[in-house]
Amino acid sequence: MQAAITPDDVAPLARGCAVLGTGGGGDVRAGALAARRAIQEHGEVPLVTLADLADNDLVVPLSGIGAPTVSHEMIHAEAEPDRIRDEIERIFGRPPAAVMSSEIGGGNGVAPVAWAARLGVPLLDADGMGRAFPEVQMVSMYVAGLPANVVIMTDVVGNVVTIRPVDGLWAEQIARAVCVAAGSSALMADYVLTAREARGAVIENTVTHAIAVGRATENAADPLAALREALDARRLIGGKVTDVARHTSGGFVRGTVTVEGVGDDRGRTLTLEIQNENLVAFEDGRALAMVPDLISVVDSQTATAVQTEALRYGQRVSVLAWACDPLWRTPMGLRTAGPRAFGYDLDYVPVEETAV
Repeated sequence: MQAAITPDDVAPLARGCAVLGTGGGGDVRAGALAARRAIQEHGEVPLVTLADLADNDLVVPLSGIGAPTVSHEMIHAEAEPDRIRDEIERIFGRPPAAVMSSEIGGGNGVAPVAWAARLGVPLLDADGMGRAFPEVQMVSMYVAGLPANVVIMTDVVGNVVTIRPVDGLWAEQIARAVCVAAGSSALMADYVLTAREARGAVIENTVTHAIAVGRATENAADPLAALREALDARRLIGGKVTDVARHTSGGFVRGTVTVEGVGDDRGRTLTLEIQNENLVAFEDGRALAMVPDLISVVDSQTATAVQTEALRYGQRVSVLAWACDPLWRTPMGLRTAGPRAFGYDLDYVPVEETAV
C-alpha cells in the first residue's frame, strides 16, 4: 500500500473516482484542483488503514451533499472543513484522527484529500459505499447497524447545523431539508465513529482501488478495454446520446438519458434512469443493470467518465456495468440501496445474470 497521496496520484484518483461515481458524487475537476493546491500548501497526505489507528481514534466521514448540477457551480469554501472539525471537538472533546470519504465516487472521493491536508490529518483508505449513492442512509455504516449519532453540516455562507437523528432515515430527511435551505449544496460529516466501530462497517482499500482504476487507462492502446478489465465490467451498449431529460428538485438531480446504439449495437436503445447517479439501465422494458450494482457512462474513445450533469445530445459513449461490493447484496444492503429503495418495482438481479 502506498504511504501517502502525492500530486502524481491526484489525476488517476480523480479519473477512478469519476468512474466509480456512476454519474454522481460531484464534479471531480474542482476536487482535483483543491487536492493539488492543498498538497502544495500543506504537504502530501498520509494514507492509512484502520490497522494504523488506535481503537478510540475518531474517523470523520466527509462529503458534499446536494445536487451535482449545483455543486458544479457553487464550490465549497475553504473554511468548511475547519468549521466541522471545530464542532466535532466541541461535541466529542477531541479532534479527528483521520478523514474518510463518505463515498469514493465522484468529487466526494477526491475532495477529502484536500480536506485532510487542510486539517493536518491522514486520509483513511476506505469509504462508506464503494461507489456513490444519493441519500445519507445509503452507507455501509447504516447497513452494519451503527447509529447515526450525529450529522454536522456547513455551507459556503458559514452556517453550521448539528443534527442528532434517531436513525439513518431521519438523518436523510433532515439533512436534505438543511441542504435545500443552503442552496442544495453543503459539506457534511455523518456517522462520526471510532476506529473500533469502523472495523467491519466500512469498505476498505477503496482509495487505492480508485487510483488503480484511474491508472488503468494511462497510455493504454485501447482505454475502454483497459477500463473494462480493471473493473471486470460488462459493456451494455456503445452509442450516441440522443435525449437527456434532467431537472433539479428536492436536493437531487433526476431524469432519464437515452443512448442509441451505433456500430455493432445499431438498432438498440438503452434508457438510463438517474437520481444523481445512474440507477437502472433498461432496454425494451428489461433491466440490464440496476442498483446497487454500478452503472457508468464513459466516453467511447478515452474511457473518461461522463457525469449525469455533463451528458449532452450527440456524445459518443459506452455504458458499463459491474458488480457492487458484496455488502450491498446482503438483505439489509438491498433494503437500503436496491431498486425498490428508489421506488422501482424490480427484484434485484445481479449484473452478471442480466447483462450476459
